Amino acid sequence: MASRGQGRLRSLARRLKRPLLFVMGPLYVVAGTLHFVVPGLYVQIVPPVLPAPLALVYLSGAAEIAVGIGVLVPRTRRYAAWGTVALLLAIFPANVYMATHGVVVEGAPGGGDPSTLARWARLPFQGVLILWAYWYTTPSVESAAPAE
Repeated sequence: MASRGQGRLRSLARRLKRPLLFVMGPLYVVAGTLHFVVPGLYVQIVPPVLPAPLALVYLSGAAEIAVGIGVLVPRTRRYAAWGTVALLLAIFPANVYMATHGVVVEGAPGGGDPSTLARWARLPFQGVLILWAYWYTTPSVESAAPAE
C-alpha cells in the first residue's frame, strides 16, 4: 500500500514540476525587481556586519532577476537552479538577523513589524525554497528523453 501512495506522490510531483517552474521564475523576477523599486526596505534587513548594504541589495536583486529568468530557459535551467540555491544560502543571514534582532522594516506594507512567529517561520521556509530550487538541478524525465 505504501508503494502505491509513493507512486501517486511521484506522479503528482512529475505533473506539478513544470507548472511550478512558471510560478518560481516570475516570483524571483518580481522579488528581484522590488530590490530596485524599494531598496530601502531591503537595506534594513542586511546584517550590520556586512559591508555596503545598498550594493548588496542591488546585487541580490540582480541575482534574483537572473535566476528567475534563467530557470525559465531550458538551456540555463539547471545552472539557474543551482544559482538559486546559492542565492538563498547567501541571503539566509538576513533572515537570521531579522529573526534574532526583531528588525522592524520601516515603510513596509502592514507596518513592517512581523510577529516573532513570522520572523522565525522564515528560516525553515528558506529550506523549502532551497528544496524547490534544488528540484530543478536535475533534468526531468521528459527533458532527458531523446527527441523524436
